[in-house]
Amino acid sequence: MNRLSFMTFDPITASAHLRRVDPGLGRCINKVGQCQLTVRRNRSVFEYLVRSIVYQQLTGKSALAIYIRLLDNFPHHRVRPEQLLSLNLQQFQSAGLSKSKIKALQHLAKASLGGGVPSISKLHCMHDDEIIEKLSSIWGIGRWTVEMLLIFHLGRPDVLPVNDLGILRGYQKLRGYSELPPSDRLMRAGKRWRPYRTVASWYLWRSLDI
Repeated sequence: MNRLSFMTFDPITASAHLRRVDPGLGRCINKVGQCQLTVRRNRSVFEYLVRSIVYQQLTGKSALAIYIRLLDNFPHHRVRPEQLLSLNLQQFQSAGLSKSKIKALQHLAKASLGGGVPSISKLHCMHDDEIIEKLSSIWGIGRWTVEMLLIFHLGRPDVLPVNDLGILRGYQKLRGYSELPPSDRLMRAGKRWRPYRTVASWYLWRSLDI
């Protein structure tokens, strides 16, 4: 399946808009090259959030190892809420999960069984702010986690995670600031990038690699 199949916008059009409204960001876009943002839907919304909880505040390799050990408890590595709730404490801890993450996963599973985690089709009918409010009401799911879902699972075009450290560092580099800018400054600056703040975010992330 084409990696852009689930995009709700055209990254090329978005990049052209960003170049036009922000020449500084435009120079960054020219250095980084074509937007390679990937939207993946090979897992359910519930499974995406399970993975997000596991990955919170961990480096990629260590998080992946824990995630795989957790998946080993489920047939075909597909996590279902009722199966997750059937795991005992030792099974969670053997995977390497902290007590707070175990609690978050259990709350997520209960919320899913109670209808608190909308299906992908229902999410398509909801605005970004509605989705953030709905999912961040679940214990252990914060705004940043939902913003990542909006970008990488739903392919929403206008998401700017202003508290993401990588994006803040990218913006610091873009503007040549000596210190990390506050998130409210980034929020104000991002108004000109509408309605393609997702692509601006991607370029700020990638700018740290050049």
